[in-house]
Amino acid sequence: MHGRVKVKSTAQQEEEKRKEREKKLKAFVSARDAVLRKRSAGEHDEEALQLTQQLLSSNPDFATLWNYRREVLLQLETSREKDEVQKLYESELHFIEACLKVNPKSYGCWHHRSWVNTRLPQPDWTRELGLCDRCLSLDERNFHCWDYRRVVVKESGVSVEQELQFTDRLIGSNFSNYSSWHYRSTLLPQLHPQPAPDSIHSHRVCEEQLLKEYELAHNAFFTDPNDQSAWFYYRWLLGREEMISCVYVSRERERVSVAFSKPVHSEGLMLVLDGQPQQVEWRSTHPRLRHSPVWLCDLPPGSVSDISNEHNLTVHWTEKYTHRDCALYTGCAESWCRDSATDQELFRSELSVEKSSVLQAELQSCNQLLELEPQNKWCLLTIILLMRALDPLGHEKETLAHFQTLKVRKYYHYLNERYSGSRK
Repeated sequence: MHGRVKVKSTAQQEEEKRKEREKKLKAFVSARDAVLRKRSAGEHDEEALQLTQQLLSSNPDFATLWNYRREVLLQLETSREKDEVQKLYESELHFIEACLKVNPKSYGCWHHRSWVNTRLPQPDWTRELGLCDRCLSLDERNFHCWDYRRVVVKESGVSVEQELQFTDRLIGSNFSNYSSWHYRSTLLPQLHPQPAPDSIHSHRVCEEQLLKEYELAHNAFFTDPNDQSAWFYYRWLLGREEMISCVYVSRERERVSVAFSKPVHSEGLMLVLDGQPQQVEWRSTHPRLRHSPVWLCDLPPGSVSDISNEHNLTVHWTEKYTHRDCALYTGCAESWCRDSATDQELFRSELSVEKSSVLQAELQSCNQLLELEPQNKWCLLTIILLMRALDPLGHEKETLAHFQTLKVRKYYHYLNERYSGSRK
């Protein structure tokens, strides 16, 4: 009828969209082939930059084009003065930023931006830090940006304290920001390390700061008990770092075995025998394991074979500033030292009265939350772990009752069986 707009059918719309996609694809393939021909011919000119820019503007994940673009930039750099090189790469940064708007999680974009800043005569790291702030404000879980930010922070000289304040702002605006909690866990040991003489745990956080962090975590999970981010951070605060749990030495085999509380890399392992550092080769129990809970080494031939001699060994682990001594006494064919008899005692073996009181206070806080959220799985699991650390036998009935609440989860069935087995 007159005066009424003709509405296209769904079939017509789909056909028009298909033709449009086909047209764009042909144009993209044609431009891509032209770029690849230029690269094969060894042409590194301004036209190559223009062609790759057209393609990357619509598809910034084309890694080959970024590689070619770097080749072109390196060639152009050789024929320009310092000021011109600065302008060349400044323009490149503007282009990359436009590509990031197309795909903020493009591997190629972030890698290329990092490379460009290494070529800039005068990089502006403050600007790069601002870019990271803007990107993280749009997507706080963009791990590409988080990785790039660590590079920028290192190059720009931003202090650890400033970065910790940055995590304060992000966490304050959104407790569910898991990336910020994780980043915070890497900063705290640097800014608030546990002081000497307890250097064996120097990669841990000092007690005064830990109490403040507990309060921060409380605020988060009391606000939103079902959000897992703060709970994982809380578990990290309560956790134990890797440690040497056992050293074993055998005269007959002339071998030393070192066991850790968690799988670790052998880098930083050192052996001292009777006050003399030994050049030994560490190997795991399986040749393909780069991280292993057990590492072995062979002692120099004849160094401990005489049963009439006494020897003192020390295993140093420089990565965590910890060590373990072991004495091989006269007449003994073997010797070992260990923290405790069972895995269950490993946590409790070094709990001082002060540490126990802190964990007891945390248990009370979790119990208060449980009264408000009786079915909260994160709260229940944390209570179980705290009870296990403090007094597994004294809290046995309560622990089993909490497991019954969580029995619908297979993971908790596994924990229940594991803890039940430890009582036998």
